[in-house]
Amino acid sequence: MTSSSPDWVADGLRAIAAADPPLAAVTERAGPLPWRRRPRGFPGLLRAICGQQISNRAAGAIWARLRAVPGALEPAGLLTLDDSVLCGVAGLSRPKASHARSLATAIVEGRLRLDALPAMTDDEAVAHLCAVRGLGRWTAQVHLLFAEERADVFPDGDLALAASLAHLRGLAARPTQRELVVLAEVWRPWRSLAARLLWHHWRHATGRPGTDPEDDG
Repeated sequence: MTSSSPDWVADGLRAIAAADPPLAAVTERAGPLPWRRRPRGFPGLLRAICGQQISNRAAGAIWARLRAVPGALEPAGLLTLDDSVLCGVAGLSRPKASHARSLATAIVEGRLRLDALPAMTDDEAVAHLCAVRGLGRWTAQVHLLFAEERADVFPDGDLALAASLAHLRGLAARPTQRELVVLAEVWRPWRSLAARLLWHHWRHATGRPGTDPEDDG
């Protein structure tokens, strides 16, 4: 899904250009940075669960089937669906179906307060999301980046980001997660934007569209 970017993006791009000119120059080779969004709230988190540990193409196919199921995009509605629908029709694995129900249950019971996320810091929001079984740190960070459009969230466990940075910098090996955390400090407080630029670079370098955890609608 592409759409116009938030107002803060222009300031972020200028700051990244000053701090890391090679990263900012990605758009000169790869073209304008597409601004991808995911839906907020329950649908966005459900989409993130679909994408856990599988290719973006496979995740997109599952998501297309799941969102076509009546009631699936509402917590109470999803809880009425059994595995014959979630797994058989939509194509979720049984663990992911379980995670989807865990998410829906946490919302229905009031343990997960998505309406409170905007008032939380990035770390607080990640911790709040990760308290739900099936929502790990990567899932929480990707949701905050694409659905909440936060400016300084960096999914440091994302392998495509590590591969992209290694390619961009000409590194001999892909940085470890710990190394990536340190390297990303130069982009504060615009690490979300840096991540989008790195995914954009990797799509261009590999010739494979959709190598970031984007949503197609």
